[in-house]
Amino acid sequence: MKEKLFFVFLFWFGIIFSQEIVTGKITDDNDINLGAVTVVNMSTDQKVYTNSLGEFSIEAFSNDELRFVRTGYERISKRVLINGINSQLTITLIKIPEDIEEVKVAKKLTGDLGDDSRLVVKVDKGEIVQQAVGLPQPIGKMRETPADVKRVLLPILLGSLDVQGTYDLISGKARRQKRQYRYDDLQEHIVWIRKRVDDDYFIKAGISAERISEFIEFAFVTKPQTRTYVKAKNLSGVLLRLEEVIPLYTERLKQLKQ
Repeated sequence: MKEKLFFVFLFWFGIIFSQEIVTGKITDDNDINLGAVTVVNMSTDQKVYTNSLGEFSIEAFSNDELRFVRTGYERISKRVLINGINSQLTITLIKIPEDIEEVKVAKKLTGDLGDDSRLVVKVDKGEIVQQAVGLPQPIGKMRETPADVKRVLLPILLGSLDVQGTYDLISGKARRQKRQYRYDDLQEHIVWIRKRVDDDYFIKAGISAERISEFIEFAFVTKPQTRTYVKAKNLSGVLLRLEEVIPLYTERLKQLKQ
């Protein structure tokens, strides 16, 4: 029994201490340092942000996938610690060409959903054209449905076996898929707001440009109804919820600086 416990201890000891700190620097295609880039370890869900010099450090195991995300730039992923090599990463993000037209709106919401619905800060030309010519809107997302316990157990009770579903559960593929889908949906909802609300709206409220995406994610957690309005494509509802969260977030920033 003692020998088994010893080997179990060695096993977990090896896992814990095989984790390393991965460092790196992120710039754009003009070699300008990029701050406020979200760096996510897709295997552990750990998330960090680059500083004003574009630098970051994050924990990772061998072959973990790091994802680099910033609104307005193409998303990049990279495997780290391949063959035990822990060299500093140099990442270049490519800016996505903008095809939207910006218009200014009132600084303060009225509280009237009818009036506030007209406070759309950015007009998406592609969406206007699509509506004008009557192009069909996409329904749902083309995603592989992750395996779940019920879907795997039911065939077994009926005398058959879902081999692929069983493999997906055991290998952890289903768990990774669900985590990936949650992450993708979160980024999509943040981008939906960023494309429609001018940065000046947040900056005038005391939120720096590099913290806007962080603030929106904070609003999703603090006021879950914010995300419900995003799913319903109700911008005025989103703005009203953001107005409620802004004081909480700015106060939190003040406490962090003390």
